Amino acid sequence: MEVRHATAPDQIPGATTEWLRARFLVEDLFSPGEVRLVYSHEDRMVVGGVTGPAVLPAPDPLRAERFLDRRELGVVNVGGEGEAGEGETGTVTVDGTPYELAPKECLYVGRGSREVSFDGGSFYLVSTPAHADHPTAKSTLEDAEPVRLGGSEGSNDRTIYKHIHAKGVRSCQLVLGVTVLEPGSMWNTMPCHTHERRTEVYFYFGLPEDQRVIHLMGRPDETRNLVVADRQAVISPPWSVHCGFGTRSYSFVWAMGGENQAYDDMEQVAIGEMR
Repeated sequence: MEVRHATAPDQIPGATTEWLRARFLVEDLFSPGEVRLVYSHEDRMVVGGVTGPAVLPAPDPLRAERFLDRRELGVVNVGGEGEAGEGETGTVTVDGTPYELAPKECLYVGRGSREVSFDGGSFYLVSTPAHADHPTAKSTLEDAEPVRLGGSEGSNDRTIYKHIHAKGVRSCQLVLGVTVLEPGSMWNTMPCHTHERRTEVYFYFGLPEDQRVIHLMGRPDETRNLVVADRQAVISPPWSVHCGFGTRSYSFVWAMGGENQAYDDMEQVAIGEMR
């Protein structure tokens, strides 16, 4: 488990590309038979990746006997590498109960679960601290009540699937969903925004190997960018704007943790005010 400390906006002016990538971009999450994890002190979120078979460990930085002693977990089958992010159905087993997940489906695993294992597929993991128990539950794309937003005129025609939220699969503080952009659409999260009470992590997938997403970050009046490849994640602190555009259409998992679960708790930034 890699540990990354929290950051502040006054660290950004003058930062090099290497410095920004080392603190905010999470690369190389997937290796067969291994669970790779990054612990961020931004709201103490953990992100990870696994291509099964593997068992979720309890790394030493957690100071816990089991990973979920004081945490909750969201698992998304992100399919294979490359365009569309399609792939095989995988199985997540929680305390002896197997759950089959097709690509883009999600499993919430509640606090107190003792053993989590993975077999088949590639799974993206997001975890937040939890102070209450909620039952393990699966969410399909149909369960997520898809919402179509944007349009071709703004190059942001997309479908949002809300898996873990106050009106869907219940959790302590984790909020998670998947957004799928239509062919020919490349912009995400418009209008862009910040939310001072929550950290958000973006995980981009379904992108051809030779294509990239340009993720905008930093204060709205002094933005920076990260060039992101397929199956890489960006940690977005509460003070940072977050939006992006790709050289091709793609999908992404968005996950938040912090003070509340209100999806619309944000400070929108007009495009004309961006610098």
